[in-house]
Amino acid sequence: MLDSDLRGSMATPPLLFITEYLNTDYDPDLEYVDGQLVERNVGKWEHARVLALLAGWIGSREGEWRVQAAAGVRTRVSRSRVRLPDVLLVGLGAQPPVIDEAPVLAVEILSDDDTVAATKRKCEEPIAMGAKGVWIVNSLNGTAFHWLSTEWKEATRLEVPATPIYVEIQYLWDRLDRAARERE
Repeated sequence: MLDSDLRGSMATPPLLFITEYLNTDYDPDLEYVDGQLVERNVGKWEHARVLALLAGWIGSREGEWRVQAAAGVRTRVSRSRVRLPDVLLVGLGAQPPVIDEAPVLAVEILSDDDTVAATKRKCEEPIAMGAKGVWIVNSLNGTAFHWLSTEWKEATRLEVPATPIYVEIQYLWDRLDRAARERE
């Protein structure tokens, strides 16, 4: 078999224009990276539970913090990329269907198939667009990281610099543990 035959048998998927992506609904929704549709690692119980707890924590403080929270909303992080952060905080006011301004906070919660290193690379995108804060919560091993101006720091209290926005990570783990104990 010739090299050209091998290349032909391993055809790459066609590139999709971003306008087509933005005008199409997917179920479940997909990310868009440089012309390709990318599936997200959707989490299992721990991921979904941490997402719910975190969204509840933030949601109960939206007025105090003057933000709006959303989960899995399309966020255009560059001209050729649209991500779906697990949790996104934006300022008050009407929001477009696709967020294209720097968020106050983007949060990624690790799933079974995610790695901290790959998630940190993905989180560089909202950092580059000017997000005030970016958090990574690892529901699998109970660690969490936040971006502090030039580097990632593991923390037990995640914060968004120069804002009142925070979460004590122990709050999330206590709620997970309590639910597990009550099931037993």
